Amino acid sequence: MNSVLRSTARTVRAVTSLSGLNQWSRSMCSASEVQKNLEEMVKKDKVVVFMKGTPAQPMCGFSNAVVQILRMHGVDSYAAYNVLDDQDLRQGVKTFSNWPTIPQVFFNGEFVGGCDILLQMHQSGDLVEELEKLGIRSALLDAEKESK
Repeated sequence: MNSVLRSTARTVRAVTSLSGLNQWSRSMCSASEVQKNLEEMVKKDKVVVFMKGTPAQPMCGFSNAVVQILRMHGVDSYAAYNVLDDQDLRQGVKTFSNWPTIPQVFFNGEFVGGCDILLQMHQSGDLVEELEKLGIRSALLDAEKESK
C-alpha cells in the first residue's frame, strides 16, 4: 500500500511540475510577444505615449501633465495606449523601456522618458528641438512670434 501511495505522489508531483513548466513556457512566449509588439508599437508613430487613461480622459496627474505639455506644443496627433486596459502592456512597457513608471513617451521608436523628463525638456526648450527633429513644429514657436 505504501508503494502505491508513493508512486501516486510521484506522479502527481511530476504532473504538477509539467503543468508549472507549461505555464512558465506560455508566460515566456507571451512576454516575448508583448516585447515584440511593443517594439512595433513605438516605431509605428512619431510620438507614442503609454499612459493611464486616454488623452481625452487621463486617469492620473502625471499622464495629464504629459497630455498638457504635448497640447501646449500643438502635438495633437500621437499614439496613446491606455495601460489600465491591459496589465501585460502595463508591465511589458516597463520592462521594454527599463523605466519603472507610467506615463512613458517615445519619439521615433526611442524612449524619451516619463512625465518628469518631458517637463524638464519643455522647461529647457529641448522639447522644441526634439519635436523639430520629428518634423513637428512646436506651437510655442508661433505663440512666441505673435507676442513680439
